[in-house]
Amino acid sequence: MSSFVSLFTFVASTARRPDLFRCLSALVLGGSAVVASAQEGARPRAGQSWVAEVTYVVDGDSIWVRSEADGRRRKLRLEGVDAPEICQTHGPEARAAMQALVQGERMRITVRAYDRFGRGIASVRRASDELDIAGAMVAQGWAWTNTYKSRRGKYWREEALAREQGKGLFNDSSAISPTDFRLKHGPCGAKAYSQL
Repeated sequence: MSSFVSLFTFVASTARRPDLFRCLSALVLGGSAVVASAQEGARPRAGQSWVAEVTYVVDGDSIWVRSEADGRRRKLRLEGVDAPEICQTHGPEARAAMQALVQGERMRITVRAYDRFGRGIASVRRASDELDIAGAMVAQGWAWTNTYKSRRGKYWREEALAREQGKGLFNDSSAISPTDFRLKHGPCGAKAYSQL
């Protein structure tokens, strides 16, 4: 009985350590299928590149993709840009621009980090021509480059040219950043997304 209690205690302690749990499962059950299914839920490591198909466009800077490697769906946010909220002025147009660039396309994804909601903050490039989707959104005038204090954003050149040419939301002098919009009005909420 004491050896059973010891085994149970050990197994319970591995539940907090997924790597140990996968190893123990493979050892006890003797099958690689258990290891594979446990790894399907794991998110890709930051810096790791993989190929996926875009399955849904949330808005001008967020998409859902399905990994070719494991078939799992993951929500991603484009690295380096901020697009209008879907319920904000220019939000639907930004979403439509993103759809035109990515819907149904194969993408090369490199997750740089994860945000507090578990979304991958990612560099997303179209596999067919290596088009940087975030850069294209800014160049078309449907997203701002992210800045930090006095530092320029990654896509500052694209934004400067889009502003100069009055493209997209840069043709509207009353357009405000999504951060300012959320501070004033709060998040869009599920209702705004359900009406799309």
